[in-house]
Amino acid sequence: MDLQTSQQTLALAERHPGLVFAALGIHPGNVNILKESELHETLKLIQDEALKGKVIAVGEIGLDIKYERFWAEQMLVFTEMLQAAERFALPVIIHSRGTTARIVEMLPSYHLKRVLLHWFSYPMTALHDAISHGYSITEGPPAKYSAGIREVIAQVPLTNLLTETDGPVKYFKPPFKGQMTRPSYIRNVVEAVAEIKKMPLDEVTNQIATNFESFFNVKLI
Repeated sequence: MDLQTSQQTLALAERHPGLVFAALGIHPGNVNILKESELHETLKLIQDEALKGKVIAVGEIGLDIKYERFWAEQMLVFTEMLQAAERFALPVIIHSRGTTARIVEMLPSYHLKRVLLHWFSYPMTALHDAISHGYSITEGPPAKYSAGIREVIAQVPLTNLLTETDGPVKYFKPPFKGQMTRPSYIRNVVEAVAEIKKMPLDEVTNQIATNFESFFNVKLI
């Protein structure tokens, strides 16, 4: 989300090597409350930890229509983060609420190693453009109940799909109503993917794990 949470993420990854991996960045929802020099310090942190091999991605970064009044600040932070990912050959995890089409249009101007569009929901035309560029998509617990998300999953090749929980988020529909998301929900998401794709659960599980390892260049335990 910001410099502080990036530092906390690194500390968590150091305490749980091989289980927790660090992605560092500034979320578009935080651009209007950045402390002075925080962008520079976060970029420096990414540089230092990338050179040590301790960061596996830049993210969560992006643009968000909800914070359109801070558009110039969002663009500044986003472009600086994309340039850092380009410089250190790191994957990017992108937040694109209401801005997916314009982000997909922007990205080819950068030499990015791998691109992940997190919690993709719309528009479908941008989905097809993203897949044609080889980008990956993540979906989370709404795969169990959202018709729109289930349609996205149906359209995305399994080789381009990853799963997530997007914590901390509280969901408001069954089977997660009133509950804060947690890592154990990943199994529910994978089960939903297998159901939508009409594929065996173990086949879907193995492919998504392979996708994760390939995208982030890490080996799961």
